[in-house]
Amino acid sequence: MKNYLVTGAAGFIGSYVVKKLLDRGDRVWGIDNLNHYYDPRLKDYRCGVLRDRYSSEQFKFKTMDVGDLKNILEFLGDTHIDGIFNLAAMAGVRYSIQEPQKYIDTNITGTLNLLELAKLRSIKSFNLASTSSLYSGQPLPFDESLPVNTPLSPYASSKKAAEVLCYTYHHLYGINVSINRFFTVYGPAGRPDMSYFRFIQCIDNGYPIQINGDGTQSRDFTYVEDIAAGVVKSIEIQGYEIINLGGGKKPYSVNSMIEIIEGLLGKKAKKEMRNFHKADMKVTWADISKAKRLLDWEPKVGLEEGLKLSCEWYQMNHSFVNSLTRISEE
Repeated sequence: MKNYLVTGAAGFIGSYVVKKLLDRGDRVWGIDNLNHYYDPRLKDYRCGVLRDRYSSEQFKFKTMDVGDLKNILEFLGDTHIDGIFNLAAMAGVRYSIQEPQKYIDTNITGTLNLLELAKLRSIKSFNLASTSSLYSGQPLPFDESLPVNTPLSPYASSKKAAEVLCYTYHHLYGINVSINRFFTVYGPAGRPDMSYFRFIQCIDNGYPIQINGDGTQSRDFTYVEDIAAGVVKSIEIQGYEIINLGGGKKPYSVNSMIEIIEGLLGKKAKKEMRNFHKADMKVTWADISKAKRLLDWEPKVGLEEGLKLSCEWYQMNHSFVNSLTRISEE
């Protein structure tokens, strides 16, 4: 049994990582500030699922911000922590253009605080959630050796800065750092601002879906449980490594994703076409050979199966999902 601190524990990916750790018998100290980027009731739902399934001795949770180092230290007490999973983040490309300071505060300053925590408490393993958004303008498929110096949004810039901070603390203090660059994560109980979530909800209710561009832009969709499995394996990395976690196959277009959802729901989408957003990437596609080599990891769930599971969760929670207030859109 090991003890881990997981930030963003009520978030989409964070809650799945917590579940993976608890299922294998580890103990988790989870924190999340439950911010209003999207309706916090969905975060309460995820946290409630974990609390119902696991004991308070195995999963300890407290609402707090990664910027509050003093409170985090008090929360942990004298517990020996084996590793930190930093999954707390302000996500979303377009919202970062509206509110860049929030991304600096959480994604950069928050990461710095947690690295300071690792230094102060001699915690030797640190995992950072990063993003495929860093690869803008690079040749496909994206591999980890590519330069990522042309971020298109404050969100991508903040993640680049967090990666660099992690390297500095690895170099100065010998902290083992694993950085996972995620590729379009989707699945049940996901973020309401993500396109697949909005499309499922809108198509089912007969609302028009808004598509930026002509729908031929494509993504390397990756199912959330596959992502969580890769994250948990990454904490064992020695040294400093950046590792892609993505589908690893030819990406699907947005139009193809919509067609799959239409088939699963038995309803046709009403489409509203908009101009392509200049902060968006045309294509993402992960080279996952490094993940296979270092982690013995590759995704198990394909897009059709993953969307089927997502639609089933939506239908089981139809009233709840449709009551959620979407604060912002990616």
